[in-house]
Amino acid sequence: MTRKVDAVERVGVVGAGTMGSGIAQVSAIAGYDVVMRDIETEYVENGFETIENSLGRQVESGAITESEAEAAEARIEGTTDLEDLADCDVVVEAALEDIDVKRDIFSDLDEVMNDEAVLATNTSTLSITTIAAATERPGSVLGLHFMNPVPVMKGVEVVNGEKTDGDVLEFAHAFAEDLGKETWESDDKPGFVTNRILMPWINEGIRAFDEGVATKEDIDSGMTLGTNVPMGPLELADHIGLDICLHASETLHEELGDRYTPAYLLKRKVEAGDLGKKTGEGFYIYD
Repeated sequence: MTRKVDAVERVGVVGAGTMGSGIAQVSAIAGYDVVMRDIETEYVENGFETIENSLGRQVESGAITESEAEAAEARIEGTTDLEDLADCDVVVEAALEDIDVKRDIFSDLDEVMNDEAVLATNTSTLSITTIAAATERPGSVLGLHFMNPVPVMKGVEVVNGEKTDGDVLEFAHAFAEDLGKETWESDDKPGFVTNRILMPWINEGIRAFDEGVATKEDIDSGMTLGTNVPMGPLELADHIGLDICLHASETLHEELGDRYTPAYLLKRKVEAGDLGKKTGEGFYIYD
């Protein structure tokens, strides 16, 4: 079968956290009706609060108008019932980065979704093929790896599972582009393109700081001024979340070997509960 983006009316999002709420927001701004689902009403409400705040910032910056923000928010409905996604044409899962959790979600989605629905996971490191194997429709499953923060970042990584159908890949590129994003494609190898390269860079920046090569400020300044990246490795790690960086690094280490060993200081920070911007302290202090 051939999936067409212009036939999509409803988009489902599983997970109302930072990534899920962002995906719901950009889908609604693009004109789609959205169903955002999480396991607790509190999480759904938090997702709506995140969306409202994000839309407010876009209005203030002039990116969208007040009426466009109100219309986008009105297109999103929240739920704790996975079956409310049954009539969605595409579902993007953005739940906990845990292979067992994702496989359970996809197994449940497989039972409630219609045969033509596309099922995408926002995983940044986990195997698309392993997740797809939890369904009876592995050809309809692929990776759609949005970048954080979703409303701001232009890129989306399209990941091809072992059994992903060609028309599903084409659909995914077109769908992401309809959300105002630009895409690139990766095979289903650990870390794909982005994290396979990004995590060693972040870890080496942390090691350089831990070994006294330079202050954290000079490490970040050296990389931003010397290579024209918008953030240095330590600041970026804080924004991503040190726990997320550690989990991604551990997954890559397990799959690809010692060159992906997480930095010791990264482990120590996570054990101390200093996870970056979201907890108010990581390598830097935040309000």
